[in-house]
Amino acid sequence: MKPNSPLESVYFINLPEGFELSKESFPIDVTIPLPVQKKDSEAPGQFNPEELTQEQILAGILTVLAYDKHNQNLQYYRSIITKARPDIKKELSEAAILKVKNEDFEIAEEIFLALQGLDPEDKAITLNMALFFDQRADSYRRSGLNEDADAYDDNALHYYKEAMVAEPAIPDAFFNAGFFYLKQKEYSNAKDAFETYLALTCDTPDEDLGENGVYKKERAQEIIYNIKNQNMDDTRFKAAYDLISNGEEEKGLEQIRMFLQNNPQVWNAWFMLGWGLRRIGRFEDGIAAFAKALECGGDTNSDTYNEMAICYLETQNFEEAKKSLLKALAIEPESTKIISNLGYVALREGNIAEAQKYFTTVLEFDPDDKIAQTELAKLENN
Repeated sequence: MKPNSPLESVYFINLPEGFELSKESFPIDVTIPLPVQKKDSEAPGQFNPEELTQEQILAGILTVLAYDKHNQNLQYYRSIITKARPDIKKELSEAAILKVKNEDFEIAEEIFLALQGLDPEDKAITLNMALFFDQRADSYRRSGLNEDADAYDDNALHYYKEAMVAEPAIPDAFFNAGFFYLKQKEYSNAKDAFETYLALTCDTPDEDLGENGVYKKERAQEIIYNIKNQNMDDTRFKAAYDLISNGEEEKGLEQIRMFLQNNPQVWNAWFMLGWGLRRIGRFEDGIAAFAKALECGGDTNSDTYNEMAICYLETQNFEEAKKSLLKALAIEPESTKIISNLGYVALREGNIAEAQKYFTTVLEFDPDDKIAQTELAKLENN
């Protein structure tokens, strides 16, 4: 067991023959050790069976379901909790979703793990876990915690893959996985996922799908069209992204230039070219590539303006950097990344008060943002 494991807060007891919890509806097999959640105020050796409560048992069972997947008595523990709380899955699901909305990720993860332990065959839970880790990765990346974000993306991919092999198939697993693959620039996999979603829903009448279902079909069709029309599932496109991401910018730039020879109007490709050039310090060339991306349709994407602004900042063109960032902010008003970059422009201009204002705004949106915390700490110490 790892140090500080949640299982350390649980102890197992064997109850004596004839023991009954007063006013409790579920039977207890006294031959099977029962997990009990310690009370916060309980010191070692203080356990009193007469003070044992149902809530302690249920909390202990949920902890075991979440963190002790190989416990030989799992099925018995599941039977206890479902008898005591017939709506436990619904209750836990609602609680987890609320915690995710509030970005209380640690508790949300505990609840999802307990849900999975409660019913490991329910692939809807698996899909919800994929969505949870996907959202958690996005939140951590916005806060500048890129390594943590990568780890949670890996978790999300694991659960998406599990959800996509469910029988019967879950169409939403493919729809949501499609967007996950888009985020990873894995356009071929994204296209496959959206095509599978359409295949699974093609025979369902629009009135049965509802307004949201019809929207999803239209969105999937639009994305597939864009990927095909812009040839974004070309292996060179994905190779360029992987190479640049892994620090092999020159090789990645070679791949994206080859792609652009046959696909000169794909704004994403010009964006990737600019991104690679920016990473190796060729800022003027990066600006030119991002300008081409804007001409080809990238003017609706905040990242195009944000990356262009970084290049302007590095060439000391603070006015153009600020203009680009304000255009980006108009597209994505709550982007902490863009607001932080406005803070950096203010710093480079020597406007400390304005920089503090921007970094403080970032923390209002995301109190855990490491970049803003660090910069404000520097400013306060100077």
